[in-house]
Amino acid sequence: MIKVGTCGFAAARNKIYRELDAVELQETFYDMPTKERMKKLREEAPDGFSFSVKVFQGLTHDPSMPTFKKAKRFRGEGNFGLLRPTEENMKIWDEFYDAASLLNPVMYVFQSPPSFGSRDQIEQATEFFSAIRKKGVTIGWEPRGVAYNSIDLLNRLFTKTGIVHIVDPFRRLPMSADPVYFRLHGIGNQETNYRYNYTDQDLLRLLSVTKNATVAYVMFNNVYMFENATSFKRLVEGSQ
Repeated sequence: MIKVGTCGFAAARNKIYRELDAVELQETFYDMPTKERMKKLREEAPDGFSFSVKVFQGLTHDPSMPTFKKAKRFRGEGNFGLLRPTEENMKIWDEFYDAASLLNPVMYVFQSPPSFGSRDQIEQATEFFSAIRKKGVTIGWEPRGVAYNSIDLLNRLFTKTGIVHIVDPFRRLPMSADPVYFRLHGIGNQETNYRYNYTDQDLLRLLSVTKNATVAYVMFNNVYMFENATSFKRLVEGSQ
């Protein structure tokens, strides 16, 4: 099963629900979700439509980041952020999960900043992910940047915690088994190239990487995400 979607609503919601299979909510990264909003989205989406949620930045990023200015419903104090197994982070996660679970998301998407990934940080992240595992809840992490300087520790983290290794398949392959969760940020020399428009050949290559997975979520995260996602969905349907 391949489900195709976008990172955020790249078009009107009704159009997204009609044309695609999934959306990864981005608003849940910038501010803590509310139960009312999560319930509304779940009720308005058609049966079989999948949501994932990008986890709140208060768990993954340093509180000095300027994006915290957008967090109107969060006034955290103390030792939180950077995937540390602290009491503060555990409380934030419990509050986040309590609201986001009403959406019944197929994936809780953790994305750390490119500067995150020292050996000490990865070891702390291993403790954090081990502590928040819940039965029936699928958690994934997209490491970036310097984290890939410690491949051995990353491998150990995904093996020990059982969480999903989220990757851009045009850059690397996942270290975990199914389900597969791909976030596509554009092709180029840098880790992201959001203005990239995927070609037909790119999408054929993507299909070849994805088709053997038992369950795969393919989420486009570029300027042309809606157009690329709908093209890829047609390609997937034509191959079945």
